[in-house]
Amino acid sequence: MPDAVGAVSAEAYLVQAREAIERVAATEKENIARAADLMAESIRNGGVIQAFGTGHSQAIAMEIAGRAGGLIPSNRIALRDLVVEGGESPSILADPRIERDPDLGRRLYEANPVDPADAFVIASNSGINGSVVGLAGLAKERGHPLIAITSLAHSAQVESRHPSGGKLADYADVVLDNGGPFGDAVLPLPGGGAVCAVSTITSALLAQFLTAEVVRRLLAAGEEAPVYLSANVPAGDTHNDALLKRYEGRIRRGG
Repeated sequence: MPDAVGAVSAEAYLVQAREAIERVAATEKENIARAADLMAESIRNGGVIQAFGTGHSQAIAMEIAGRAGGLIPSNRIALRDLVVEGGESPSILADPRIERDPDLGRRLYEANPVDPADAFVIASNSGINGSVVGLAGLAKERGHPLIAITSLAHSAQVESRHPSGGKLADYADVVLDNGGPFGDAVLPLPGGGAVCAVSTITSALLAQFLTAEVVRRLLAAGEEAPVYLSANVPAGDTHNDALLKRYEGRIRRGG
């Protein structure tokens, strides 16, 4: 890892990002395959992929659910669901520490159209906040396959914020390690600390690996791969709307 003042640069970050990408690609192949098996089986059984993340990990949930080139049978669980579907005041979203609430996972689960056949993908770099651990625990209690995307290096060095003492990885059937270091940032500063986080890049890569491997499994079995076209290409809406009808009431529109 760079340690000189001059190493804090776009070029230095590119080196670190490339190394992280290559490391994740090399070390997570088996886990990606196991996770894709669970997800493909869920879709075959009529399930959808329930994706959740808070903070910057919301971006990872958005990589999985509701995007061009992604799986149509996917639903993003979001904090806003507490307001839109759960009837709570919008003021609840103003608290930046809402993700630490250990009861939040239960409320989000109940606010979403979850089916017993659904599989969960939960992303959290630290894997310790109450909402993440609570939802992971409830998903496993209800019998859902659970894939975690997290930083094992970071999670190992911090305490859980859930009363159970558990962390996201403790509940997962498959853990995908995003390879991020403790604190996430990869370029050290002269006075201490670091700049430029890497986990969003590697976690998004893992999310796309999952999509590719799920689709590969469906195609290899001679099955249709229900995938979104971009809404900004001709006939994109027509294609998507026709497939979405199969999952009426199961998928939240709007990203």
